[in-house]
Amino acid sequence: MALEISKVELHVKENNKEHRTDDVTVKRLMVRRGQNFKITLKTNRQFQPDTDTLIFTAETGPKPSEEKGTRCVFGYPKLTGAKKAWTALVQESGRSSMTLAISSPADASVGSYNLYMREGSHTTPQSITNMVLLFNPWCTEDWVHLPEEAERQEYVMAEEGIIYRGSADRIGPLAWNFGQFEEDMVDICMKLLDMNPKCLRDPAEDFSARCNPIYVGRVVSAMINANGDRGILAGRWQTPYSGGVAPTKWSSSVDILRRWYKSYYSPVKYGQCWVFAGVMCTVLRCLGIPCRVVSNFQSAHDTDKSLTIDEYYTDQGVRPKESHDSVWNFHVWVEGWMKRPDLSGDSTYDGWQVLDPTPQEQSSGVFCCGPCPVKAVLEGHTDLKYDIPFVFAEVNADQVIWMLMRDGSKHRLHTDSSQIGQKISTKAVGAYRREDITASYKYPEGSKKERLVFEEAVRRGNERKPCPELPLNPPALKLEITDEKESITGQDLELSLLLHSDHLRELSVQINAQAMRYTGVPDSLVYREEKDVLLQPKQDLKISIRIPFSLYGTKMLDNSSLKVSALVHDKQHPGDGYLAVKNIIPQEPTITIQAPSTCEQFTEMTAEVIFENPISSTVKNGILTLTGSGLLSHTVVARVPVLKADQRVRLQIPFTPYRAGSRKLMADFDCDTFRNMKGSCNVEVKPNLVVCPPCTTFNGFISGA
Repeated sequence: MALEISKVELHVKENNKEHRTDDVTVKRLMVRRGQNFKITLKTNRQFQPDTDTLIFTAETGPKPSEEKGTRCVFGYPKLTGAKKAWTALVQESGRSSMTLAISSPADASVGSYNLYMREGSHTTPQSITNMVLLFNPWCTEDWVHLPEEAERQEYVMAEEGIIYRGSADRIGPLAWNFGQFEEDMVDICMKLLDMNPKCLRDPAEDFSARCNPIYVGRVVSAMINANGDRGILAGRWQTPYSGGVAPTKWSSSVDILRRWYKSYYSPVKYGQCWVFAGVMCTVLRCLGIPCRVVSNFQSAHDTDKSLTIDEYYTDQGVRPKESHDSVWNFHVWVEGWMKRPDLSGDSTYDGWQVLDPTPQEQSSGVFCCGPCPVKAVLEGHTDLKYDIPFVFAEVNADQVIWMLMRDGSKHRLHTDSSQIGQKISTKAVGAYRREDITASYKYPEGSKKERLVFEEAVRRGNERKPCPELPLNPPALKLEITDEKESITGQDLELSLLLHSDHLRELSVQINAQAMRYTGVPDSLVYREEKDVLLQPKQDLKISIRIPFSLYGTKMLDNSSLKVSALVHDKQHPGDGYLAVKNIIPQEPTITIQAPSTCEQFTEMTAEVIFENPISSTVKNGILTLTGSGLLSHTVVARVPVLKADQRVRLQIPFTPYRAGSRKLMADFDCDTFRNMKGSCNVEVKPNLVVCPPCTTFNGFISGA
């Protein structure tokens, strides 16, 4: 009697739980490569392995090919000769059913697969299901294998995190909703891969290459920005942000990815570095590549691969608007975890790889960066791929400060080898605190090893433009700008300039404060003061600096910081110039968001958001935005038209948690006086085992004839 198969049970709920994708869906099969999933076949008699044969076909891409590894024919008993062979093994067999364990190879291409099956005596395969195959950090043979479970929970499974911004002196945490397990994220991420130019040119080759996390990481880096392709985010680093959203408004990747998808792949406006990085982290975690967001303070943008950053001031102590190189207050990228067998015969460069989707410089003609091994940056191995000289300069370039004279000449004030690359930060594993990972990128500043590595980087890169080595005498004058009190938006800023010399000095002092974008580009001059002072020998002289809120307040709406500089000239030696600089980021007013620390899934709760106007004038056009994966299925927006001086607003927002686990509710408040103040609170959602939305496993029925 011929074997007849009447029903296929896919065990979607159980399989997805085993593959850690049940947070995404229990409605369709979503599994990780190199790991078994099971199916059960209902049959008219017991399967006989000596005479019966089951033949499966797994295909991905528009032109699946066994040669390219995007099509595999496999079965039970085992078929031989297939490239990237899938396997099917019998787990249980009975009179009227059999359960098979099916597994892809650990280097199969990720993506959407069609799975077919036929019994050996039948020539026409029948469709079983469409399924999604992801990278597998739990599989030791997968190139993205991450050994520690705590790190897998943080870098693959965590849907919320922290992105650090500000300055090295004032590091601020920004709560970010990655939301990689929202059900539509997988389809959006797969569409992102399909829209990349390499796929559009040669889809067969692209789908074949999706087995390689190095390739996928590079594609995603290019597709997060919209430069040269139909990528997700358009970047803009200055006002106006008309026709879009100011980058400071975003606190969730989910909204951005959905907008791109629903607009038929038009770029979402607008992003800056932390937004690009946040979205890329979502995409990589969704695909199964371990990923973390990294912030580098005092980050250099080296445009010519010289590993030297030139920074210019006028002879009045003001930063010119245009400069070839720049030093950003901070810059944010991501690290993806993967092996790098393409660089050496061993595991030397395995591990964290820098991937930067912010469109700064082209890499092989494309606006992307990486994957760049962090271990190669640490050792100065700038002759390897990808983009190591650029990343090395970001964290360890030398900085040369020049004064531009009115006659067009320039005078070098000093060279600093320790300012670039400070407090490189990421969220700690399993905790909402900052972890400093500077030591993974460079050896301690001032150490002999750090200088040797710098010289190695220059030698290997062999592209450094020589900088004249001028003799520099030790400074005869010491000067420093310090805070007199904490800088708070809405209040006058109080600082001091401290001067000290061993000799009597007649000095001309010029103090300036410029509003700065976080990318190191000056916007406008908000404060200037000039005075002559007599500095007594071996005595400190303190000059008070007071910058009224009325002067800087409106200038900070669209800028990140104030750069306060003091340029001092010795009247007896006019050629001598001394410079002190301090970046000031005033602390923003806070908003408070409160919700029950624990609640139950599918049960309505209420959050309360509180904001008090801290200034003596009326705040207008307030907009409150709330997001939170697993808590709010869509962004909630509320308006606060007017808020008078010292007036407090309390808004109550109902929400119904729909996914269990640790969640974060995030609020953003924007108005005409303050830009995008953030607040967040943690919510632990307990599973509700009684009330549950409808969910079904997919039953595939096939004909036995």
